[in-house]
Amino acid sequence: MKPYYQDDYATIYHGDCRDILPGLEPVDLVLTDPPYGLNWDYASHDDTPEALQELIDAVVPVCIENATRVMLTCGQTNIHKYPLPDWNLAWVFKAGVGQNPWGFTGWQPILVWGKDAYRAAGMGARPDYIEKTCGAMVDWDHPCPKPLPVWELVLLRGSVSESDVVLDPFMGSGTTLVAAKNLGRKSIGIEIEEKYCEIAAQRLSQEVLAL
Repeated sequence: MKPYYQDDYATIYHGDCRDILPGLEPVDLVLTDPPYGLNWDYASHDDTPEALQELIDAVVPVCIENATRVMLTCGQTNIHKYPLPDWNLAWVFKAGVGQNPWGFTGWQPILVWGKDAYRAAGMGARPDYIEKTCGAMVDWDHPCPKPLPVWELVLLRGSVSESDVVLDPFMGSGTTLVAAKNLGRKSIGIEIEEKYCEIAAQRLSQEVLAL
Protein backbone atom coordinates (compact mmCIF):
# COMPACT_ATOMS: atom_id res chain seq x y z
CA MET A 1 0.00 0.00 0.00
CA LYS A 2 1.31 3.42 -0.92
CA PRO A 3 0.88 6.05 1.80
CA TYR A 4 -0.90 9.29 1.00
CA TYR A 5 1.50 11.03 3.40
CA GLN A 6 4.43 9.90 5.53
CA ASP A 7 6.99 11.48 7.83
CA ASP A 8 9.18 10.21 10.67
CA TYR A 9 6.16 9.92 12.97
CA ALA A 10 2.97 9.60 10.95
CA THR A 11 1.65 7.60 8.01
CA ILE A 12 -1.67 8.33 6.28
CA TYR A 13 -3.53 5.93 4.00
CA HIS A 14 -6.36 7.22 1.81
CA GLY A 15 -9.09 4.62 1.46
CA ASP A 16 -11.73 2.53 3.22
CA CYS A 17 -10.38 1.15 6.48
CA ARG A 18 -12.21 -2.11 5.79
CA ASP A 19 -9.86 -2.64 2.86
CA ILE A 20 -6.67 -1.32 4.46
CA LEU A 21 -6.78 -2.73 8.01
CA PRO A 22 -6.11 -6.36 7.01
CA GLY A 23 -2.79 -5.32 5.46
CA LEU A 24 -1.42 -3.58 8.56
CA GLU A 25 0.79 -4.98 11.32
CA PRO A 26 -0.58 -5.15 14.88
CA VAL A 27 -0.39 -1.90 16.86
CA ASP A 28 -0.22 -0.94 20.52
CA LEU A 29 -3.26 1.36 20.61
CA VAL A 30 -6.25 2.03 18.42
CA LEU A 31 -7.63 5.47 19.28
CA THR A 32 -10.52 6.57 17.13
CA ASP A 33 -13.76 8.50 16.85
CA PRO A 34 -15.98 6.73 14.27
CA PRO A 35 -19.09 8.17 12.66
CA TYR A 36 -22.01 8.35 15.08
CA GLY A 37 -24.86 7.25 12.83
CA LEU A 38 -26.73 10.53 13.34
CA ASN A 39 -27.30 11.37 9.66
CA TRP A 40 -24.58 14.03 9.72
CA ASP A 41 -22.95 15.23 6.52
CA TYR A 42 -19.79 13.17 5.95
CA ALA A 43 -19.63 13.75 2.19
CA SER A 44 -19.58 10.28 0.60
CA HIS A 45 -20.15 8.38 3.88
CA ASP A 46 -23.67 7.20 4.65
CA ASP A 47 -24.09 8.26 8.29
CA THR A 48 -27.26 6.28 9.02
CA PRO A 49 -27.67 3.96 12.03
CA GLU A 50 -27.83 1.01 9.63
CA ALA A 51 -24.58 1.98 7.89
CA LEU A 52 -22.94 2.52 11.28
CA GLN A 53 -23.88 -0.99 12.36
CA GLU A 54 -22.30 -2.44 9.22
CA LEU A 55 -19.16 -0.40 9.84
CA ILE A 56 -18.95 -1.50 13.47
CA ASP A 57 -19.41 -5.16 12.61
CA ALA A 58 -16.66 -5.01 9.97
CA VAL A 59 -14.08 -2.85 11.73
CA VAL A 60 -14.25 -3.05 15.52
CA PRO A 61 -13.53 -6.81 15.86
CA VAL A 62 -10.50 -6.42 13.57
CA CYS A 63 -9.19 -3.55 15.72
CA ILE A 64 -9.70 -5.52 18.94
CA GLU A 65 -7.88 -8.53 17.47
CA ASN A 66 -4.92 -6.56 16.13
CA ALA A 67 -4.25 -4.04 18.92
CA THR A 68 -3.04 -4.36 22.49
CA ARG A 69 -5.84 -1.99 23.47
CA VAL A 70 -8.63 -0.04 21.80
CA MET A 71 -10.12 3.29 22.89
CA LEU A 72 -13.17 4.49 21.00
CA THR A 73 -15.48 7.45 21.45
CA CYS A 74 -18.97 6.72 20.17
CA GLY A 75 -21.41 9.23 21.65
CA GLN A 76 -24.40 8.04 23.66
CA THR A 77 -27.10 7.63 21.00
CA ASN A 78 -25.81 4.45 19.34
CA ILE A 79 -23.56 3.06 22.06
CA HIS A 80 -25.72 -0.09 22.17
CA LYS A 81 -24.57 -1.06 18.67
CA TYR A 82 -21.00 -1.76 19.79
CA PRO A 83 -19.55 -5.05 21.07
CA LEU A 84 -19.44 -5.27 24.87
CA PRO A 85 -16.31 -3.36 25.96
CA ASP A 86 -13.96 -4.45 28.73
CA TRP A 87 -14.79 -1.17 30.48
CA ASN A 88 -16.27 2.27 29.88
CA LEU A 89 -14.19 5.39 30.49
CA ALA A 90 -15.57 8.92 30.30
CA TRP A 91 -14.50 12.33 29.13
CA VAL A 92 -16.21 14.74 31.53
CA PHE A 93 -16.83 18.41 30.73
CA LYS A 94 -19.02 19.92 33.43
CA ALA A 95 -19.91 23.02 31.43
CA GLY A 96 -22.09 20.84 29.21
CA VAL A 97 -22.32 20.78 25.41
CA GLY A 98 -25.75 20.40 23.83
CA GLN A 99 -28.82 18.76 25.32
CA ASN A 100 -30.19 15.25 25.60
CA PRO A 101 -33.53 13.81 26.83
CA TRP A 102 -32.33 14.10 30.44
CA GLY A 103 -30.65 17.51 30.36
CA PHE A 104 -27.30 18.98 29.36
CA THR A 105 -24.65 16.60 28.06
CA GLY A 106 -21.62 16.79 30.33
CA TRP A 107 -19.69 13.65 29.37
CA GLN A 108 -18.79 11.40 26.46
CA PRO A 109 -18.24 7.64 26.72
CA ILE A 110 -14.91 6.09 25.81
CA LEU A 111 -15.27 2.36 25.16
CA VAL A 112 -12.11 0.37 25.91
CA TRP A 113 -10.91 -3.13 25.11
CA GLY A 114 -7.69 -4.62 26.48
CA LYS A 115 -5.78 -4.19 29.72
CA ASP A 116 -5.26 -0.80 31.38
CA ALA A 117 -1.96 0.58 30.08
CA TYR A 118 -0.80 1.74 33.51
CA ARG A 119 -1.65 -1.47 35.32
CA ALA A 120 -0.10 -3.55 32.53
CA ALA A 121 3.12 -1.54 32.97
CA GLY A 122 3.08 -1.99 36.76
CA MET A 123 2.37 1.71 37.30
CA GLY A 124 -0.74 1.37 39.46
CA ALA A 125 -4.33 2.49 38.95
CA ARG A 126 -5.62 5.73 37.46
CA PRO A 127 -9.14 7.27 37.37
CA ASP A 128 -11.48 5.94 34.71
CA TYR A 129 -12.45 9.44 33.62
CA ILE A 130 -10.76 12.45 32.05
CA GLU A 131 -12.10 15.82 33.14
CA LYS A 132 -11.32 18.73 30.85
CA THR A 133 -13.37 21.46 29.22
CA CYS A 134 -12.87 21.39 25.48
CA GLY A 135 -12.52 25.15 25.04
CA ALA A 136 -12.29 26.78 21.61
CA MET A 137 -11.78 24.38 18.70
CA VAL A 138 -10.75 24.60 15.10
CA ASP A 139 -13.35 22.64 13.11
CA TRP A 140 -11.02 21.77 10.18
CA ASP A 141 -14.12 21.61 7.94
CA HIS A 142 -15.20 18.45 9.78
CA PRO A 143 -18.64 17.84 11.37
CA CYS A 144 -17.29 16.40 14.63
CA PRO A 145 -13.70 17.44 15.41
CA LYS A 146 -12.11 16.47 18.71
CA PRO A 147 -10.14 19.12 20.68
CA LEU A 148 -6.43 18.35 20.57
CA PRO A 149 -5.68 19.01 24.30
CA VAL A 150 -8.42 16.55 25.30
CA TRP A 151 -7.35 13.99 22.71
CA GLU A 152 -3.77 14.10 23.99
CA LEU A 153 -5.03 13.24 27.48
CA VAL A 154 -7.12 10.38 26.12
CA LEU A 155 -4.12 9.06 24.19
CA LEU A 156 -1.93 9.22 27.28
CA ARG A 157 -4.54 7.25 29.23
CA GLY A 158 -4.07 4.39 26.78
CA SER A 159 -0.33 4.68 26.10
CA VAL A 160 2.51 4.92 28.60
CA SER A 161 5.44 4.37 26.22
CA GLU A 162 6.78 6.59 23.45
CA SER A 163 7.60 3.41 21.53
CA ASP A 164 3.87 2.71 21.09
CA VAL A 165 2.32 2.79 17.64
CA VAL A 166 -1.14 4.40 17.52
CA LEU A 167 -3.72 3.66 14.82
CA ASP A 168 -6.81 5.67 13.89
CA PRO A 169 -8.92 3.90 11.23
CA PHE A 170 -11.37 6.84 11.09
CA MET A 171 -8.75 9.57 10.98
CA GLY A 172 -10.88 12.54 9.89
CA SER A 173 -8.83 15.74 10.04
CA GLY A 174 -5.92 13.98 11.77
CA THR A 175 -6.22 14.94 15.44
CA THR A 176 -5.11 11.49 16.66
CA LEU A 177 -1.98 11.65 14.51
CA VAL A 178 -1.17 15.20 15.58
CA ALA A 179 -1.62 14.22 19.24
CA ALA A 180 0.63 11.18 18.78
CA LYS A 181 3.33 13.24 17.06
CA ASN A 182 3.20 15.89 19.79
CA LEU A 183 3.66 13.13 22.37
CA GLY A 184 6.54 11.44 20.57
CA ARG A 185 4.64 8.40 19.28
CA LYS A 186 4.38 6.97 15.80
CA SER A 187 0.94 6.71 14.27
CA ILE A 188 -1.08 5.45 11.33
CA GLY A 189 -4.25 7.07 10.04
CA ILE A 190 -6.81 5.78 7.54
CA GLU A 191 -9.36 8.11 5.97
CA ILE A 192 -11.84 7.55 3.15
CA GLU A 193 -12.25 11.26 2.30
CA GLU A 194 -9.27 12.71 0.45
CA LYS A 195 -9.98 16.26 1.61
CA TYR A 196 -9.43 15.17 5.21
CA CYS A 197 -6.25 13.33 4.24
CA GLU A 198 -4.97 16.61 2.82
CA ILE A 199 -5.98 18.57 5.93
CA ALA A 200 -4.28 16.01 8.17
CA ALA A 201 -1.13 16.04 6.01
CA GLN A 202 -0.98 19.83 6.21
CA ARG A 203 -1.38 19.75 10.01
CA LEU A 204 1.34 17.13 10.40
CA SER A 205 3.78 18.91 8.09
CA GLN A 206 3.72 22.12 10.11
CA GLU A 207 6.89 22.67 12.13
CA VAL A 208 4.85 23.96 15.08
CA LEU A 209 1.65 21.97 15.23
CA ALA A 210 -1.61 23.93 15.47
CA LEU A 211 -4.47 23.06 17.76
